[in-house]
Amino acid sequence: MKISVCMIVKNEEGCLDRCLKSLVPIADEIIVVDTGSTDSTKEIAGKYTDRIYDFKWNSNFSDARNYSFSLATGDYIYCADADEELDDENIRRFLDLKATLLPEIEIVQMYYCNQMENNTIYNFDRELRPKLYKRLREFTWIEPVHEQVNLNPVIYDSDIEIIHRPASVHAGRDLKIFEGMLERGEELSKRLTDIYVKELYIAGEPENFAKAEPYFEALCDKEGIEEDDMLCAITICLKAAKLTGNTEKMFKYALRGVATKGSSELCCELGEYFSDKKMFEEACMWYYNAAYETAPLIDIKCGSDIPLAALEKYQGKQ
Repeated sequence: MKISVCMIVKNEEGCLDRCLKSLVPIADEIIVVDTGSTDSTKEIAGKYTDRIYDFKWNSNFSDARNYSFSLATGDYIYCADADEELDDENIRRFLDLKATLLPEIEIVQMYYCNQMENNTIYNFDRELRPKLYKRLREFTWIEPVHEQVNLNPVIYDSDIEIIHRPASVHAGRDLKIFEGMLERGEELSKRLTDIYVKELYIAGEPENFAKAEPYFEALCDKEGIEEDDMLCAITICLKAAKLTGNTEKMFKYALRGVATKGSSELCCELGEYFSDKKMFEEACMWYYNAAYETAPLIDIKCGSDIPLAALEKYQGKQ
């Protein structure tokens, strides 16, 4: 089988060379779609392929991905990012997969690794992700009566590990896209809202919280919202109010969150508030609740590293 590597890139001169070098052994063609680089990205790509295309950036990664996929000619498409790479062991695993993959398999998942570094939004260091896709899908009728087309893809979980080594944090770029969607009145799916919460809470600046606050205030008042989604929206509103010094509003959302079931993030925010006020006994109570009485919903560190470090720091000051 032949593999088309499809990538979208922009200003990736810091990591693209090592990425493409690791993909050459497994690729039958490499397609690079550039969305507006102003550095040497395209020159680096030219060392490995002549299939380099321009795509006018429209703040939509899916459109760029779809364009890159439309240029592929292989049996399978490997979707790569410039800050990923394969080491020698996983190149060998990939070549083994390439030699033995059954044609009925439509998606191959691989382990995405090294996620807990570089201030990413992920709360895990290793997870399976779909990375290899059959380019042309075959549809088959199933069931002896009331027949229907089988729409469920055949997925194989491989043992291949992809090393993720971003040269920079992309949260600022992503937050601008979210803010643009809100400005245009576009609806965010539940999945995108979850990602927005994480990127905002973990890497957002005060101005990002200010732009996001109306959206999450509306979510807090939305009927039928799931409890965890409500708590995430409350946390964003609490932090936005805290960043502007609006204490009354901050405690409004803090009390609403605690009355629901609370979360480690809410407790950490209250712990930080009281520690800033040098009310260390009160701060320790909230940090204790963050570590031992509640669970994190957004940032796993709020249930462990952050409150435990604060407890160690402030307990002697009570």
